[in-house]
Amino acid sequence: MKKIIDKKLYDTETADKIAAWDNGHGTTDGHYVSEDLYRTKKGSWFLHGEGGGLSKYAESCGQHETCGSSSIVPLTSDEALEWLSGHDFPDEAAQYFADKIEEA
Repeated sequence: MKKIIDKKLYDTETADKIAAWDNGHGTTDGHYVSEDLYRTKKGSWFLHGEGGGLSKYAESCGQHETCGSSSIVPLTSDEALEWLSGHDFPDEAAQYFADKIEEA
């Protein structure tokens, strides 16, 4: 998927996929969510997410109806670290954000 946001091209084909997560619902479930975290060659972070008609990726597809959709969401480095931490990817967080993580 490709999308231009604020004059920047985000492309899942050319960026590095760092982590993939889904909420465990089947793809036909309206609550289904799947997200992949990417890093561009220039170091920008983004999510490629998709979900069902009752997920945060839902879009209007008629009067009083929502349908599943997909989107690209740019992230700051802090947001990418939070996403990795919140979705239980400690190794990836340590690899890309060693300067922001300290030993407990």
